Amino acid sequence: MIAWTEYIKIFTTLLAIVDSLGIIPIFISLTGNVTKQESDRIALIAGMTVAVILILSTLIGKFLLNFFGISIGSFKVGGGILLMLIAVSMMQAGHNQSRQTSEEAKEAEDKESIAAVPIATPLLAGPGAISTVIIFAQESFHPPHISLILISSLVVALLSWIALRVANPISKIMSKTAINIIRRLMGLLLAAIAVEFIVGGLSQLVPALAK
Repeated sequence: MIAWTEYIKIFTTLLAIVDSLGIIPIFISLTGNVTKQESDRIALIAGMTVAVILILSTLIGKFLLNFFGISIGSFKVGGGILLMLIAVSMMQAGHNQSRQTSEEAKEAEDKESIAAVPIATPLLAGPGAISTVIIFAQESFHPPHISLILISSLVVALLSWIALRVANPISKIMSKTAINIIRRLMGLLLAAIAVEFIVGGLSQLVPALAK
């Protein structure tokens, strides 16, 4: 087991990278022509899908890395670079192309069901969130450690569902500027964690750097 402060960091990292507040404008635009009941159903399915994606990534991430012969050091560096790109986009209050391309966004407008794709993935539980839980899961394989990562994932998924369910009231209470300020603060936190991932990965790949 690692220190409790590390689990707080795991939770805040997931909360920052999932960025459920940040996609509220996109969610509203994609669900603008549906009823409140249908919008709530989409939010529920999206939240459940986020939970399933994060849980599966936590549980089978190690096997996937072993199957493809990828070292955790290499994965940390790659994941750290990805998180840094997302963090930079968040600090600029922009929409990150690593989550969803313009082609995917256009295709989403024509889909009957948008809860799983693109809302749950890649907008919420995208490559950044998936790589994050895999990296944290590699730190220890003790059941309590994995259980706390799973709990963090479930709480983040729950908060995502709540944010999407009250998206319209939030958009009326909070201005776009306020949401962008929160995104920039979360982006700054994410950038710091991305640096830790990259440094930790390089230390494993090049042990001399750790001395």
